[in-house]
Amino acid sequence: MPKNFDQEEIGGINIIAAGTMLTGDLISSGDCRIDGTLKGNITSNSKIFIGKTGLIEGKIQCNSIDIEGEAKADITASELLSLKASAILTGNIRVSKISIEPGANFVGNCVMQNPSPTPIPGIENE
Repeated sequence: MPKNFDQEEIGGINIIAAGTMLTGDLISSGDCRIDGTLKGNITSNSKIFIGKTGLIEGKIQCNSIDIEGEAKADITASELLSLKASAILTGNIRVSKISIEPGANFVGNCVMQNPSPTPIPGIENE
């Protein structure tokens, strides 16, 4: 019998665990935590967290993002991008706000702009 999902379960937290490799694009309306490897693009209307063992290679579009691991990506975040001390980011970023802890490594260009009022196409907005 198929499982019925409550509205709270839809758009919940998505996790790619350490030791897992995903090739392809990920589209989500909920938060995403990456502790493994994602080779592809990720789009979310919520928050993305890249853990210390996490790696993303592709394009990232999100509301906000915290990076402790590594991203080889062009990033568009409508709110905050936070680079923790262990973060390695190679790519261009377009954000509203940025926080960089001492020790973080960032190579690329940064454009700071006001948050975009338009939703990200392709996913439902809450």
